[in-house]
Amino acid sequence: MIRSHRTATVFCAAATLLAAVACGSNSPSKSTSSAKDQLTYVTAFGAAGRDAFAWVAEQKGYFRQAGIDVKIELGKAAGENLKALASGKAQFTSLDLTGAMISAGAKNSTAYRDFRAVLAIHQRTLVSIMAMQGSGISTPKDLTGKKIAAAANSVNQLLFPGYAKLAGIDTAGIHWIAVQPVQLGPALASGKADALSTFLIGRPTIEKATVQARSKHVVVFPYSTYLPDLFGNATVTTASLAAKQPDLVKRFRTALLKGLKYTIQHPDEAGKLLHAKHPETDAAAATQEIKLMTPAVTAEGTANIGVITEARMQGALTSLEKAGVIQPGMTPQDVVDFAAMKSS
Repeated sequence: MIRSHRTATVFCAAATLLAAVACGSNSPSKSTSSAKDQLTYVTAFGAAGRDAFAWVAEQKGYFRQAGIDVKIELGKAAGENLKALASGKAQFTSLDLTGAMISAGAKNSTAYRDFRAVLAIHQRTLVSIMAMQGSGISTPKDLTGKKIAAAANSVNQLLFPGYAKLAGIDTAGIHWIAVQPVQLGPALASGKADALSTFLIGRPTIEKATVQARSKHVVVFPYSTYLPDLFGNATVTTASLAAKQPDLVKRFRTALLKGLKYTIQHPDEAGKLLHAKHPETDAAAATQEIKLMTPAVTAEGTANIGVITEARMQGALTSLEKAGVIQPGMTPQDVVDFAAMKSS
């Protein structure tokens, strides 16, 4: 009886195993469907309010729900972020899309071109010029012959020739001063620079420096006044990943978009969450930055948050061509993965 019972037990176990193998050969196993894709995402620049949505997506579980394990690393501006993509160190990054397009579309450019935008963070460019009130710079044309501070090789400087052409600025005698982003405010307040170029959302930080040092607020000249079709920051991936793993791209985009929407809806919570992840970041400053960037996020309507349409991208390319900062020939498909836009 014992032998018979053992034989039956072994037979049943073997039958169960064979059935499992047979079923597994015709359908995905649970281990495969529940496994998480691992990838690296690089922020636009450091840990700031404008990039808080990535940590929101992480902490709210949006990446986990999409079946993705995401390592978030701090970015170093567009050029370095594109290098991270090109080298395979990162699969996604956020950066100033206009700056990346200018680098890729310049004559004889050797910049990395095989990127594809999958999510618009800012529907219009946030690049601007700032000067202290009472400095004699009250219109863009007053910049002629002045010293302008900006981060080295940033979109601010790359896009300026096009902005100057449309704004009627005589660029003769304008001198650019390369400074670290954190030194922009002090450079203006000390008189080292007559004006500076940075994102609109950096205004509170700049004014904090000028008010403390000189009791002066700033006047702002947005590039978008003359270049309304341009995008600001966007999330991009490689053309290869977009083509070979469209499902992964769509899942990542969906999760990040959820994080972006939650962030602008709950700026105070997002600012505190960012501070918890990166204590060196001031929660109140991050919250203020999120609130300031929200109009650019929702510029095309709440239903179109994150979306880049072919018509908008063609308009951006046409603007850059007319401004003389890119060569003709670049198409919307060279810049955007439009298939990913249909995922949300």
